[in-house]
Amino acid sequence: MTTSPSGDRLRVGAVPGVTLTKWRRIWEERFPRVTLDVLEVDEADQRRILAEDAVDMCFVRLPVDQEGLHAIPLYDEVMVAWASKEHPVSVLDEVTLADLAGETVVDAVTAESVDVAAHSGATVLLVPMSIARSHSRRDMAYRLVTDAPPSTVALAWRTDSDNEWVDEFIGVVRGRTVNSSRTARERGDEPAAAKPAPARKAAAKVSRAAPRRRARRR
Repeated sequence: MTTSPSGDRLRVGAVPGVTLTKWRRIWEERFPRVTLDVLEVDEADQRRILAEDAVDMCFVRLPVDQEGLHAIPLYDEVMVAWASKEHPVSVLDEVTLADLAGETVVDAVTAESVDVAAHSGATVLLVPMSIARSHSRRDMAYRLVTDAPPSTVALAWRTDSDNEWVDEFIGVVRGRTVNSSRTARERGDEPAAAKPAPARKAAAKVSRAAPRRRARRR
């Protein structure tokens, strides 16, 4: 089993284009004593950092080798052609994959590939829209590729992880309410419904006694 470096820490990786602002805010509100470390991860490294236990969880882009992993698909992103404003695609409102035939199309987003696309005028990046938006440049433009398969973002973690906060982070991402029992315990106001043992025993005794009382009334 993997072991978190600290019982009060969760390490989460995220590939380019994934924004955790909302989820981080909710986490800090609900679990102020549990540190949330966020690591930016290149898509090419998303599987490796999970295998090496560099993070407890990671926002990845599918497909990814899921052997030894749990993965929850979260949402799809449309793809865009991102190129220099001098490139012919920049004059179109939207493009198709056929429009990119014959172009040098690159789907690996690195600082070097973006610079090449911006300055050469001969390279087109095929990327999720969130990446083009978050790395917006004045010398580049992006256009929707109408028939490109979408990019699916998923949340993945190792099947042998024993970090108790993994489940809580899944709940935050999926919109679990603040009234979950573990969240309440973290705040120090666990609901009374989570303390049931004595009540259940008392109910069982009443149930067993009831038939004898009815017999005496006959």
